[in-house]
Amino acid sequence: MKKIVFLIITFLLIFILPLLGSLAKWGGLPPGYGTFPVQEAVQDPGFNALYFALACIVALFIMVFYLFPRVFGFRKTLVAAEVQRSEVRFPFWFWAALPVLVICWFIMWARLSVLSLLEPYTFVPLWWSFICIIDGIVYKRNHGVSLLSKKPQIMQLLAVVSCFSWFAFEYLNFFVMENWYYPNKEIFSDFGNIFWFSLSYTTVLPAIIEWYLLMLTIPALRDRYSNGPKLHLNKPTLIVMYILGLGLALAMGYFPFELFWVLWVALVPMLSAAMGLIRMWTPFTPIRQGNWSPMLLIGLATVCNGFFWELWNFGSEWFNEGIPLNPNYWKYSVPYLDKFHIFSQMPLLGYFGYLFFGVNCWVIWLTAAYVFKFNPDFDLVQRRDKAREI
Repeated sequence: MKKIVFLIITFLLIFILPLLGSLAKWGGLPPGYGTFPVQEAVQDPGFNALYFALACIVALFIMVFYLFPRVFGFRKTLVAAEVQRSEVRFPFWFWAALPVLVICWFIMWARLSVLSLLEPYTFVPLWWSFICIIDGIVYKRNHGVSLLSKKPQIMQLLAVVSCFSWFAFEYLNFFVMENWYYPNKEIFSDFGNIFWFSLSYTTVLPAIIEWYLLMLTIPALRDRYSNGPKLHLNKPTLIVMYILGLGLALAMGYFPFELFWVLWVALVPMLSAAMGLIRMWTPFTPIRQGNWSPMLLIGLATVCNGFFWELWNFGSEWFNEGIPLNPNYWKYSVPYLDKFHIFSQMPLLGYFGYLFFGVNCWVIWLTAAYVFKFNPDFDLVQRRDKAREI
């Protein structure tokens, strides 16, 4: 029981510490606090060459780590030949989701006035159909095994936790001066916004996890990071990480522009270190045996999903002459780094934030599972390193 209490206190501190820092900064609540959906309240400081250069160095290191793991001590893993099995067809939900995806995509991007009344309602069916399509691909590649076919209850729990966890990120967004905001606040009523955005937030974790499971069906990718350096963090190191996370969370509220990136980072040392101190499994636990795949692939899965987040979001404005009718349409206000866009609102360096966001999502999912006593294992293959204490 003491372990769960410690975990709950840590989770609550994630919300309390930025608030305390912000109260000290502004002498009250930060500008724009409490408005939902989030609106831009303060103009960001703009581009900073030094800050951008430092961020590029970090991004370059991450790219080299992913692309050339053997430089960092990873060894090639011999992939056992897969047993030949009979071909499995795509499941019915894959085929049912395809037309829904196409229709919603078309309505979101089309400039047809006759469809304008439907555009505000495309986001949720678009993303849930996309999730079903990825699950169908996993089902086919995994010989009839997928999240929807074998663990539908996990999908339901993922949706619920996803909803509440993204509301948590929306709350923390107030303390970094609205890094993202939703300009189409007036499409729905206040109640309509809460209801619709709640439905929309259910898609975040399921989509990321489906991408992760898809990557596990690719042996070369699944095993690429499974035989790396063994890293065991002792108790003093975990305590230092925990305290560092607490300090960053507090400082984020006081330095909302300089430390805006802490929104995506502080959760990892705080919650992961807390779980490590009470001997609970995290995506970092397999690193003790040299298996970095869970941590690295969940980040990569989130980047892949992030591409589609940004693609559909950008298109809903681009193909509507800058006046999207999509209430979920968002814009960014990122200090210091807003340079070089491929096609989307997101600056190029912003995509590296998705790597950390994926780990955050998994850690929050585990926190919910440990507190509410349900099995969080969404992996479809039993592995020796998956033993957990719950």
